[in-house]
Amino acid sequence: MRDESIARNYAEALFALGEKSGNAQPYGELLSALAAAIAASEPAQAVLMSPKVTRAQKADILAKALPGAPKEFLLYLVAVVKRGRQLLLGAIASEYDKLLDVKHNRVRAGITLARTPDEALKASVIQALAKALGKDIVAGFAVDPEILGGTIVRVGDRVLDGSVRRKLTQLRRQLLAK
Repeated sequence: MRDESIARNYAEALFALGEKSGNAQPYGELLSALAAAIAASEPAQAVLMSPKVTRAQKADILAKALPGAPKEFLLYLVAVVKRGRQLLLGAIASEYDKLLDVKHNRVRAGITLARTPDEALKASVIQALAKALGKDIVAGFAVDPEILGGTIVRVGDRVLDGSVRRKLTQLRRQLLAK
């Protein structure tokens, strides 16, 4: 929990910088790309964790990984590394995305279907969710044939389970209870 609140503080600081300069969205994209690159590269993680590599060298490596990035973003990265928080970049990026979602009135939803959806089905599910929640939807789709049919939607901590499997389980419990 402590890392989450630290990451939130760093994300809020970068978000404030981005809002002030009008670069909130580009900063989020840069931060997400950097965090994804570090997560995908074990050698990069090893270098960032190594006590043999100085903090100045780590900051220089990160700065060189983002040629053309705005100067204030690079200074932000230097501050993150200077305080030894470089391994929290993934969590910071996640918290930053949450701040952008609030700003743009959108929510992220995980949608599980029994079969691979076509574009028309994706659009109709997103439209129905947007209407129900009153926000724009950033949807991630997954396929799980074990749900048999219907849809399972995860928005934050809420799970809306409209799967056929759940309905059959409920029916079974009702019949066994009699």
